[in-house]
Amino acid sequence: MPRFALGARRRSRTPQAGDPQAGDPQAPVAARPAGGRGPQHRTLRRRLVAVLLGLLIGVAGAMGVVSSLALRGSLVAQLDDRLFASSERAAAAERGFGPVPDDHTDDLAAAPDGPPPALDAPGQGTGTVTLSVQGDAVRSGYIDDNGAFQALTDEQESLLEAVSPSDVPRTVHLAELGEYRVLATTTADGGLLVTGLSTADATATVQDYLVVEALVAAAGIVIAALAGTALVRRELEPLERVAATATRVSELPLDRGEVSLTRVPEADTDPGTEVGQVGAALNRMLGHIEAALTARHESETQVRQFVADASHELRTPLASIRGYAELVRRLPAGLPDDALRAMERVESEAERMTSLVEDLLLLARLDAGRTLDRVEVDLTALAIDAVADAHVAGPDHVWRLDLPPDGDPTDGPHPTDGADGEDADLDETGAAPCVVAGDEHRLRQVLANLLSNARAHTPPGTTVVTSVRCDGETVTVQVQDDGPGIPDTLRGRLFQRFTRGEEGRSRGAGSTGLGLAIVDAVVAAHGGRIEVDGQAGATTFTVTLPVAPAG
Repeated sequence: MPRFALGARRRSRTPQAGDPQAGDPQAPVAARPAGGRGPQHRTLRRRLVAVLLGLLIGVAGAMGVVSSLALRGSLVAQLDDRLFASSERAAAAERGFGPVPDDHTDDLAAAPDGPPPALDAPGQGTGTVTLSVQGDAVRSGYIDDNGAFQALTDEQESLLEAVSPSDVPRTVHLAELGEYRVLATTTADGGLLVTGLSTADATATVQDYLVVEALVAAAGIVIAALAGTALVRRELEPLERVAATATRVSELPLDRGEVSLTRVPEADTDPGTEVGQVGAALNRMLGHIEAALTARHESETQVRQFVADASHELRTPLASIRGYAELVRRLPAGLPDDALRAMERVESEAERMTSLVEDLLLLARLDAGRTLDRVEVDLTALAIDAVADAHVAGPDHVWRLDLPPDGDPTDGPHPTDGADGEDADLDETGAAPCVVAGDEHRLRQVLANLLSNARAHTPPGTTVVTSVRCDGETVTVQVQDDGPGIPDTLRGRLFQRFTRGEEGRSRGAGSTGLGLAIVDAVVAAHGGRIEVDGQAGATTFTVTLPVAPAG
């Protein structure tokens, strides 16, 4: 028979003080992952600030590019105006017009390979380049930063000679001198005159402007980030309060008892704002949920009260039925064998119905929150008694005890073979007591139900090991068997009421399906929890209870 068991399922009990799962209004709204923060984990605040900064950086970058290009265009236009004026002065000097300093006239006439006359024209500034080609005579040079004439290299002359006459200035990169705006014209005698001005000053001005603009933009972005973070944080505070309300509601035990739901504050339900609309919608939803939960609680209360009243009222007629059946069986006058068997069946079914009524009455009382007795109970002694009783009820199984050794509960296992069925006391086993505060009768019922479950749903010859351990804070009781495990169809509803195994494989009349539900309810009433590992060959029920407080 497959045994009632639960795979890897864990049933947690009512949160205790200090339990991280207990509702805490000051708890964070959402837990953040411990790993890297990917885009899906960024908060709305971070995303809004990031979007604002991205837009600001994009706008600042576009403005910087456009303004830089406009500034450079303006500077180049001014440089071209100066270039036209310089070209006119150079052409006039080449034609012999315009004043020529006396101290250079003889040198230019006597030195055909010297600087062209255009460089001596009044008004020519530093950095001016001139190339004059008159037939086979080529004269070129430039004015350096000190105002002195310097000759051009052959490569530089070749670059200037390649410039075609035009009314539009061109940009030429002269080796070692940098970029120049040049203008080529044809002289009156058919020669070539090329005049150029350096773009170094314009380039330096644009670079300085870019540096200043970048510093200003960086400072503005930092200020915008700080101000934007503060503003977004302030604007999203109502949303955080709405989320905190939803979190507190989600932590309430909505599956049981009477429920009173908190609401979003009135200040955060303004329909004129998006956050207020969310808050108002959440309040309406909470109102509907609270009404539904209240109706459900009232219905459950009525059902529990009916079950309790019916169970209580059924106990007396059931006792009467059992009594009369037993009385009939013991009449001095002989009864037919069929009548005796019928009376035996009536008495047996009355006992079974009485047990079912008692279980229903217990569950109804536990559901109603009825307090249990609180005395010191030694689970080690209960385990010894329960295993001895289980051996009597199921001699075809192997029953074993694994108790903590006396003197040091953590020294290791202390196996006690209970297969012989003889009762053993603490002195005989040398086991240490593991004491909890609770109802001895109900805790004894927990152990009896677990062992009965193991006996009823495992084949003969199965070994069932009951172990008890205490670590100073909790007492753990385990019931483990090497049976067939749990059917997949039962794993999700093992502790629900009236859950039964396959009736065709059960011995006798089968169970009521309330045994494990009672175990779960009693353990919960004691502030403990029950866990089940239902793998085939190693099914384990684990009950954990807090130890009894000192004194």
